[in-house]
Amino acid sequence: MMEDLFKVVKSRVKIDNNSPKKRKVNIPSDLLFKCPRCQTTIFKDEFELAGRICTNCGYHARLTALQRLEITADKSTFVEYDKGMTSVNPIDFPDYSEKVRSLSENTGLNEAIITGECEIRGERCIIGVMDSHFMMASMGSVVGEKITRAFEKATKKKLPVILFTASGGARMQEGIVSLMQMAKTSGAVALHGEAGLFYCTVLTDPTTGGVTASFASLGDIIIAEPKVLVGFAGRRVIEGTIKQRLPDEFQSAEFLQEHGFVDMIVKRNRMRHVLYRLLRFHNKEAVTTWQI
Repeated sequence: MMEDLFKVVKSRVKIDNNSPKKRKVNIPSDLLFKCPRCQTTIFKDEFELAGRICTNCGYHARLTALQRLEITADKSTFVEYDKGMTSVNPIDFPDYSEKVRSLSENTGLNEAIITGECEIRGERCIIGVMDSHFMMASMGSVVGEKITRAFEKATKKKLPVILFTASGGARMQEGIVSLMQMAKTSGAVALHGEAGLFYCTVLTDPTTGGVTASFASLGDIIIAEPKVLVGFAGRRVIEGTIKQRLPDEFQSAEFLQEHGFVDMIVKRNRMRHVLYRLLRFHNKEAVTTWQI
């Protein structure tokens, strides 16, 4: 392992010979990945090839919304909804507009979620993917509106919904407007369910706060990636409120599955297949053609 590492480093470093006293060695910053969970260092190429998963401990690193869509939706089938929708500053929070503008430039996104219609191995659905790289995917007015519209379109078109959640909760820079999104999105989910349509949530790291307390917890099937953080309030807040020590694995996907909140834990390399099977199973037209 070390011999291979030395060969790669030696082939990629650049030596500055301009200084007669000291040679400066520049090691590429993208050569290696150090897992934040097990502290193992592996080649970045190996990490990316594995789907941004640590090959030693199975740590699932966070994906951008576009990366998630690329590994989930069939090629060239995704059609985005409400792409131009952007946030305003409803309570004149200081520097909020500037921060949103800066994040938009850095991430290429207008907001913390992408919604649209796609196919997963030929099965049509409406999909939403939250992106923690945009203000920790906090739920403001635009996030809530895009999710609500996605469910309304799904109800009208009689399509299932898949939502990948990842959020720090409601966006406090928008005050009460952000909290209103919890009721609004939950109402849209309820109408979709009353129409007899399928809704699946996929909890990714982390899913917390008002998102957990609303649409993330309302799926007919709730899936989670391994060892992701899922919860409402933080550990210290809860322990301080109930005056009790919480289990070490509290708010992990495995703990929640054991206590009945999460239906299944699915590794990233199996997620697309599992979603396809669920969509196929809930496809009324497909079911009528199956032979038992």
